[in-house]
Amino acid sequence: MVSFRKKMMGISFAGVIALGSLGTGNLMSSIKVKADSKSKGNQPKNVIMMVMDGTSSTATTLARWYKGEPLALDQIVSGGVRTYSAESAITDSAPAATALATGNKSNAGYVGVLPSVVNSPGLEPIKEEDKLRPVANVLEGAERSGKATGIVATAEIQHATPAGFSAHHANRNNFEVLGEQQVYQNIEVVLGGGKAALQPATNNGIRQDNENLVEVIKEKGYDFVETKAALLNSKSNKIWGSFSNAALAYDFDRKVLHPEQPTLAEMTNKAIQALSKDKDGFFLFVEGSKPDWAAHGNDAIGIISDVLAFDAAVAEALEFAKKDGNTMVIAVADHGNSGISIGSLNTNKTYYKTPVSAYIDPLKKAELTLEGAISQLKDDLSNLEEVAGLYGLDNLNVDEKEKLNTAQTKADVGPILVKLLADRANIGFTTGGHTGEDVFLYSYGPQRPFGFIENTDIAKLMAKVMGFDLNELTNKLFIDAESAFKTIGAVVTINKTNPANPVLVVTHKGSTAELPANKNIIRINGKDYELGSVVVESNGKYYVPEEAVKIFKNHSR
Repeated sequence: MVSFRKKMMGISFAGVIALGSLGTGNLMSSIKVKADSKSKGNQPKNVIMMVMDGTSSTATTLARWYKGEPLALDQIVSGGVRTYSAESAITDSAPAATALATGNKSNAGYVGVLPSVVNSPGLEPIKEEDKLRPVANVLEGAERSGKATGIVATAEIQHATPAGFSAHHANRNNFEVLGEQQVYQNIEVVLGGGKAALQPATNNGIRQDNENLVEVIKEKGYDFVETKAALLNSKSNKIWGSFSNAALAYDFDRKVLHPEQPTLAEMTNKAIQALSKDKDGFFLFVEGSKPDWAAHGNDAIGIISDVLAFDAAVAEALEFAKKDGNTMVIAVADHGNSGISIGSLNTNKTYYKTPVSAYIDPLKKAELTLEGAISQLKDDLSNLEEVAGLYGLDNLNVDEKEKLNTAQTKADVGPILVKLLADRANIGFTTGGHTGEDVFLYSYGPQRPFGFIENTDIAKLMAKVMGFDLNELTNKLFIDAESAFKTIGAVVTINKTNPANPVLVVTHKGSTAELPANKNIIRINGKDYELGSVVVESNGKYYVPEEAVKIFKNHSR
């Protein structure tokens, strides 16, 4: 098959930031994204977008105190970002990623598709025909513009945030669909967890369609690596790293329990090395995934662990950008989580004289995160106090022992440990869920965004500096297949012989085309042609790139 990316290298798209977007434009015109035109260079050749998932500003502050010196992020603070979704003041990661990647607000659980419900103030209503329509993301635009692309995450690579930059589906938990789309997106570098979503259920995986996507990845010419050593030794410009069946370990735990896994900084550095060889530039997305997971569990150690790991990855990106002089770096949290506070009921009357050490010293005793410590717990809980010690809870007093011994099962232990450590460290948590505060914007390089902006504006600016418009791109990549093929007199049906892998079937003048869902392939009379985007099923409709209709029309005359 001929690579679509190479065929499209000479094509550019109009680069204007739209005030509205396809279906959920913001009506609050007082908030506008600003780009720093005084930075060196006019348009950046490379864009690195970095997200620390579920990280409240207090978590970043706590990590800085723990580290004892400034963060790399501190060098590039440039503004603030609003994070609400189309339906709530508090966003889920899927619509947050959709906003950052496509410039559109969406609903909980929706990855790369428009919302079905819009009730947040200031947003335009969604048209009935646009509900759940797939919308183009900045990675897809970068590929069409001839740039190399990459995604990196410490969660499963199919998880909501990396998927938001590389796939389209109304269910963020359907790793089989999201993972298959990623494999067929022609992304040059993919690094993270989630190997199980690439393999059949009969082969240590979860795929019910029995496709072995690891073999597909290898057939596509990737250097498929599974360890830190293999990644660092790879000489390929096309790398797929799958370092765990599920998510990677927290950075604190990785050092002790999973040293074979690469750090986020190492993955970021390697991705930049590979992608920067492309003369047309690159787009790279990087997520520090697990500060969010730790915050959900009120695990202060896990939060600190992976905020610092993310910050080290930012340092790698900044080092490259400063030397290169033509790279934009954007870093942001997609939303807050846990309502973490430095200070608790313990410090109601003493906050003004409580030293930093009262918060940090108890945390410094921990050797593992909550996840790491619990992994060492025996089923009969016979080593409960030893595990508490791994989490920094040494020399338990009588009251602490009593609370710990109320645990009846492994599942009981985690909530007890985090409460005990939070009490010792004077740390507060208001929830085990996400929170709705604004987050900091960090940026560096030519045309960097600054000021107080919407999360959707970040996508629009990245598209602008890379030379395309996201709305125009959506109208090229995702057209209603039934309506489009009918315009040439073709008949469209759906073959659901394999329910896990439906196929769009188009017939016209003796020719037959098959377009498997979630792949970038059109098979005409038995011959495969590569498309510039994947075929997406959403809300009962199938969406195909416009070139699929043109190719089939040419073959059925």
